[in-house]
Amino acid sequence: MGLGVAPARWRVAAVSFWRRVLEPRHDERAQALYAALVKQARQPEFYLGCGVPDTVDGRFEMIALHAFLLLRRLKRDRQQTADLAQAVFDLMFTDMDENLREMGTGDLGVGKRIKAMAAALYGRIKVYENGLAGDGLDQALRCNLFAAATPRAADVARLTLYLRREAAALDDTSLDQL
Repeated sequence: MGLGVAPARWRVAAVSFWRRVLEPRHDERAQALYAALVKQARQPEFYLGCGVPDTVDGRFEMIALHAFLLLRRLKRDRQQTADLAQAVFDLMFTDMDENLREMGTGDLGVGKRIKAMAAALYGRIKVYENGLAGDGLDQALRCNLFAAATPRAADVARLTLYLRREAAALDDTSLDQL
């Protein structure tokens, strides 16, 4: 038996192990922040009251939206939060990897899907940031959250207001309060 390269999931586990050993403070805080954003993204009101499709893609989009809000806030204090933001990002995609595997995606397909999901998140971050800075946020939400579905204008308006309100609330939140 040769010592070749370890399978990807072992490498991820080894990296996670060493991160937990070397940076326990960031890891615990990142886990709490990621758990909170997932909990918020899973609120039934988004799916039942705002028409976001209750599908794998719809749930990913809601997690991506809330990850955007958190990462945007952490970016403001990047000198203090760069490691924490990276830990949240890493947890998010470790969680996505595990969920894809639980849903039956084969080992060969998981890496491609994770890469596509990361690219999608970066795209969402850009359009949501631009939307918050000007206009077009409603169109960004319409395209991303609803994909092939045709949302009601009132649902898009509610989600646009929600995103602006939550971004403003996070802007007024100190790091200690996160």
